Amino acid sequence: MTKKPFLFIPVRYLIVFLTFICTSVCYIERVGFSIAYTVAADAAAVTQSSKGSILSTFYYGYACSQVPGGYAAQKIGGRRVLLLSFLLWSLTCFLVPLDPNRVTVLVVARLLVGVAQGFIFPSIHTVLAQWVPPHERSRSVSLTTSGMYLGAALGMLLLPSLVKFKGPQSVFVAEAALGAVWSLLWFKYSSDPKATASGAGEQLLPTNKKIDARKPAPKTVTIPWVKIMTNLPVWAIVVNNFTFHYALYVLMNWLPTYFELGLQLSLHDMGSSKMMPYLNMFLFSNIGGVVADYLITRRIMSVTRTRKFLNTMGFVVASLALAVIPSFRTSGGAVFCSSVALGFLALGRAGFAVNHMDIAPRYAGIVMGVSNTAGTLAGIVGVDLTGKLLEAAKVADADLSSPESWKAVFFIPGLLCVFSSLIFLLFSTGERIFY
Repeated sequence: MTKKPFLFIPVRYLIVFLTFICTSVCYIERVGFSIAYTVAADAAAVTQSSKGSILSTFYYGYACSQVPGGYAAQKIGGRRVLLLSFLLWSLTCFLVPLDPNRVTVLVVARLLVGVAQGFIFPSIHTVLAQWVPPHERSRSVSLTTSGMYLGAALGMLLLPSLVKFKGPQSVFVAEAALGAVWSLLWFKYSSDPKATASGAGEQLLPTNKKIDARKPAPKTVTIPWVKIMTNLPVWAIVVNNFTFHYALYVLMNWLPTYFELGLQLSLHDMGSSKMMPYLNMFLFSNIGGVVADYLITRRIMSVTRTRKFLNTMGFVVASLALAVIPSFRTSGGAVFCSSVALGFLALGRAGFAVNHMDIAPRYAGIVMGVSNTAGTLAGIVGVDLTGKLLEAAKVADADLSSPESWKAVFFIPGLLCVFSSLIFLLFSTGERIFY
């Protein structure tokens, strides 16, 4: 039975809001670990290459649980899987000590947190596909995912001061507390819909492919794995998810180091400016969602053209901003360029990220799991590779404050943005493929 905790708020809006808070807390955790571990590791004289290995450990666990997360959400329900995964990573944060010298403990802990959080986004997409009708899809998904960026912004703003005054371990305790509070809210107020919303509102969409209302829904859902894994529009999403997360995870994990060592700045002394890249992502993600739904429901563009337009604009502008980051040697210039890069990447999410539910609303969690696995592999490759690039630059130049040491770090994701936007233009579609 559908719960109605607030009579004046439609239940689907409450669900979307809770998933927004969910992604915010998850990214507070990710940014928080990067900040706390960077401080602890630098104090223990850990090398940049070793830092990169520890920071990337999370993504190994995250990659392993993406497709299983989508499968579990499909079979037992995204609502339940979401709650269990949140409880697991929160408990891990609470119990694990942050000691750079206890490498095995940190590796196991980050793997567990990665596995637990890997179930979250496939579960969210399964929940949203059940609750949100197509004409509200762009802004609902954009609001939910924008929570990631608001969480990252809040983490960058508040956690450096928490580390300075209370120590790195305090970050873990604060994150575990936030996870526990959200879990209680989700347990109390979330519910499963009486009927799926995936077919509702189809008449508002300017597309030639409609759901055949005369075809009865199958009683048991057989997941079309082969068709999913060999479908070009799915791979267009996969490629763009990889690029988006390569750029995001490199900046999220290495911006603190870039500010501290590349520009010789203190994160604590930078004040609120350090949160601007993520705040910009929060704003542009929601702008992209509203613009996409406006273009589609007003029939200004088809779903396909809307997705391609926003994805291309976002990724191309982001590629230019990424390429010029090392050319600016002030905090203002670096913050501006990284803000533009991350903001327009978030705008691009109104293209590829919502496309999961356009082409496969019934299997949104599965397709999200497949594409997010690629995004997670990007985290493994990008974060670890960046550490190795910086270590090599340090050996060659003996100075990470040189812009030359950072050019490859930002040029690689910029080049990937151009490539992936071309792939999306060529192969993506906004029409429903999987029934």
